[in-house]
Amino acid sequence: MPKTFSKLSSSTFFFHFTLLFFSATSSGSFSNILSPKKFGLKREKLTHLHFYFHDIVSSRNPTAIPVASAASTNKSHTGFGVVMMADDPLTAAPDPNSKLVGKAQGVYASAAQDEVGLLMVMNLAFMEGKYNGSSLSLLGRNTVFSRVREMPIVGGSGLFRFARGYAQAKTHTLDLKTGNAVVEYNVYVFHY
Repeated sequence: MPKTFSKLSSSTFFFHFTLLFFSATSSGSFSNILSPKKFGLKREKLTHLHFYFHDIVSSRNPTAIPVASAASTNKSHTGFGVVMMADDPLTAAPDPNSKLVGKAQGVYASAAQDEVGLLMVMNLAFMEGKYNGSSLSLLGRNTVFSRVREMPIVGGSGLFRFARGYAQAKTHTLDLKTGNAVVEYNVYVFHY
C-alpha cells in the first residue's frame, strides 16, 4: 500500500470515499435516463424508401475510386483487399439521368477471399423532399452476386434520428467489363 494512503485514518478514508461515491451518482454523473418526450420524440414510424444506387468505377468521372489495396489484390479473383471511396448518386429510377434523391457516401471494401463479398460503410444522404438534409447509416455485408442482399441500417440523422432497420439491395444492371452497376434499394427504417 502506498505510504500516503496508509497514513489516512479510517474516518478520513470513509469521508473521502463517501464524497467520491455521492459525487459520481449525482445529477452530474456519466449517464442519465431521459424521457423521449424531452427531445420532441413522438410515436415511432416505419418508412419505406425506394431508390437506385449508381456505382460508376469506369468513366471520365467515376463515382467510386480505389483508395487502397494489398499487394495480393490483383492476384485475387475476388479483389480481396481493395478499398473503394464512393460518392454514388441515388436516383428515383434506374436511368442515371432520373431525379437525384441523394448520395451514397462512404467506403466499401472487398472483404471475402472466396466470393465477391463487400464490407459496406455508407451514409445515405438524402437531398430531396421531406428527407432533404437527413441521412441513414448503413453498415453490413454485401455479397454482390446474391440475388438480394440485406444490410442493417444502424442509425441516422435529421428526420432519421434514432433510426434502425435494414436495406435490401438487388442488382438492376452490372457491366462485367467496366464494373459499373445500378443497384435497386428498398430500405425499411423505424424512426421518430
